[in-house]
This record gives sequence, C-alpha cells and structure tokens, in this order.
Amino acid sequence: MNEPPLDAREALASLPAPWPEDPLPAAAAALADDGRKVVVLDDDPTGTQTVHGVAIITVWTVDALRAELGDDSPAVFVLTNSRSLSAPAAAELNRRIATSLIEASRAAGRGFVVVSRSDSTLRGHFPAETDALAEALGGGFDACLLAPFFEAGGRLTIGDVHYVAEGDRLTPAADTAFAADPVFGYRSSNLREWVAEKTAGRVRPEDVASIPLEAIRRGGPDRVAELLAGLDGGVMCVLNAACRRDVDVLVGGLLAAERRGKRFLYRTAASFAAARSGIAPRDLLEADELHLPAGGAGLIVCGSHVPCSSEQLAHLLDHADVTGVEVDVARLLDDAARDEEIARSGDAVESALARGEDAAVYTSRRLVTGDGDRASLAIGRRVSAALVSIVRSVRTRPRYLLAKGGITASDIATQALGVRRAMVLGQIVPGVPLWRLGPETPYPDMPYVVFPGNVGGPDAVTRVVRSLRG
Repeated sequence: MNEPPLDAREALASLPAPWPEDPLPAAAAALADDGRKVVVLDDDPTGTQTVHGVAIITVWTVDALRAELGDDSPAVFVLTNSRSLSAPAAAELNRRIATSLIEASRAAGRGFVVVSRSDSTLRGHFPAETDALAEALGGGFDACLLAPFFEAGGRLTIGDVHYVAEGDRLTPAADTAFAADPVFGYRSSNLREWVAEKTAGRVRPEDVASIPLEAIRRGGPDRVAELLAGLDGGVMCVLNAACRRDVDVLVGGLLAAERRGKRFLYRTAASFAAARSGIAPRDLLEADELHLPAGGAGLIVCGSHVPCSSEQLAHLLDHADVTGVEVDVARLLDDAARDEEIARSGDAVESALARGEDAAVYTSRRLVTGDGDRASLAIGRRVSAALVSIVRSVRTRPRYLLAKGGITASDIATQALGVRRAMVLGQIVPGVPLWRLGPETPYPDMPYVVFPGNVGGPDAVTRVVRSLRG
C-alpha cells in the first residue's frame, strides 16, 4: 500500500503537543547510574552528525576498544563502513566487533550497549547486521528497536510511516530517490511493512510492535516504559518520532524499562544515537573555533550520486570560485585508461592547491551500476578506490578536507588519510559533522568535514566552503 504525501504543516499541527516536561535531567541521572558506555557501530561516518566531544575510531582490536571503554566520555563511534560491503561480509564484520567488545569489556571492567547506526532513509544491511549482533552478543534481546528519525534531515516517523521532508511536503520514504538505491532499494514506507519486506516475510507486518506518538506525547516516559516492558522474544518495534523531544521521551522510557531488566538492540539513525548517549545539542561550529591556518586552500571530494549531492556540486562549481576536476567513471572502469585518469586528476588537484585555489574533485555524474547488488557494490568500491588514490597523490597540505557522501568520506578517512582515531568537534551546518584528525594522519589536527550525500539544501556545500575559506 502506498501512503500519500502530507502537507507538513497540517500533519504536524494535527499531532498531540509534544510531552511538556524535559526528560533529559532524569535520563542523565539514569545514564550516570547505568554506567555502560554507548558503542555506536556506524555503517558510514555520517552517524556523527548529531554528536560532539566524542571519538570515532576506525579499528576494533580488543586493545583499541578497551581503551575507549576506559575513557569517561559517554559514547564512542566505531566506523565499520559496512554499507560498502556485501550483506554476508557486513554481518561477519559485526560479529567480529561484537566478540572483541565482549573481551574488551571484561578487560576494562565496564559494560556497554550497542547502537547499530545506519541511514535515516532506510538504506543499509538490515536485518543482516542486527541478526549478527544479536547472535554474537548472546541473544536474549527482548526487542530490536527501529528509530530512523533524524531531525536535521527532515526524516520523521508518524503513524509508523517514515517520511522525508521536501519543502512543505512530507513524502513517504519509498517515493523518494533514496528508495531507488541500486543496492538498498525498497518499496514500503510503512516501517511494519518495510520490516516484512527486508526480512523476506520472516517477520509479518502484524507482528511488528510500535510505540505510537500518542503514547509518547500524552503518556511520557512512564507510558513508553510500560509499552517497552511488554515486549519480548526479540520482536521488532517501530519508534515513532517527529521532533527531538519525542526521542528524549523514548530514551527516558527505555532506560526505565532496562532498569527493570529488559534488553534491547537498537537500529537507528543519528538522532537516537545522540539521545541514547545523553549528548545534548550544541551550537553550530564557527570557523574561528577551528584554528585554521592563515593560508592554504580547501579540498572537496564528491563521490555521492544522490540527486541532492549532484545539485549541491553544481551550485558549488557555479558560485564558489573553486577549480573543478571531473573524474571520468567510464575511464576508471576501463583497465587500459584507469591509471592515466587517476594521474591526470591528481595532477590537476595538486596544481590547484599549489596555486592556493580551492579544488573540487568529483566523479562524473552519470551513475554506473552493475548487474545486481554485488556488482554495483564492486563498481562503487572501484570508483572510491580511485578517489582515494587521487587524494593520496596530493603533496600540498589542504587547509581542510570536505568529503561528500558517506562511503566516500569513510574511504578517504581510512584509506587516504589513515585515520585511526579522530575527535568529533560538532556540526558545521545542521547534520554535517566536522572531525579533528589525529597525529597518525598526514595532516594532524586538520579539520575533516564529513558531508552526508542526502543532507542540506542546494547551497549547503557552497556555504561551508565559503565559511572555511581563508
């Protein structure tokens, strides 16, 4: 069944008023008593788009995880980049990390809770990753809670239907370009039906539980706790939310349910990860907080092909006085031409930066897909590897680096820059995190902007580039 789009103002006005009491103080006290660290397994680096003052790590050895569990910060993000893998490989990676976490927890003497963070428009390896985590963490979970709400991106869940805000309309997620993803596409906007679709009928829509907005906004944390306490058997449960207060109420309720002995696994977008960690929003970062060098030029790398990214790239090239370097994807996929195309693009980027000009290197905009999910993922990895090679060839230190697209940002961070641990300083525009690179990278302390493919208006990248320009 296809749900109709909604008038955003009318739809939100028709809902009960948000819960009037701030649940954060009680939640903060509960989190302090709980003592477990929130470990967010992030399938691409954009999950840090709602947090600040926490680390993101790209290695998951027992020693690395033990060190993070011993830190007094409320959360740590573990960048798995599993969205770039096949489903079996993503599941196996989650199992390995969970096994290492158990050992690290014993060594550190501190417990943990896992959040499986994925895309707010429902693209990712579900249920492969949550199934693997549930198994590796010993089973016995009462429910897997689904919370794709992401306020900065206009992703709302109302009446169990997930919507994407587009202007003054709320468009059902299955009717957006995100649902046409060649690897992670779907047909259902109703999350109960989406679960049935993604589990190939293993879970029926009528067997998916739900915490409705009526309960959240009229009953508050106590009513949420009561509903969650009634879940068992590893049931899937949809968490509706249309504003950050709804998520805070949900977290207050689930913490109360966990104190009663309930055990939950989370599959969520970024807003829930921040709330479950007790991280309150902060103001957007200002350029003068970043201690940028007086000179130098920025490097922008765009591999994302979603319409939002292409629109922002076009605006940047037309309005921001940057040197554009287009990388021909067809040549990257041609073994005879690949090395030459990488070298040509790298030389053009290096020349621009050496002249003090901001440079934007981007893949040609025609999306090339393969025959099936595995082939499309393989093409994506091959293209991303070329962007990594181009960035590696740069000899002039950029003033900052901005990567557009989650998988692009992950590969640039881990493979081109060698990031093992970075600090998330905050957001440069809503939903766009900025990291401070660590000493193990070629550019210690350099700002790294992780710009999700599906966030921001047409001029969003242009505004960031202008704000960071010397």
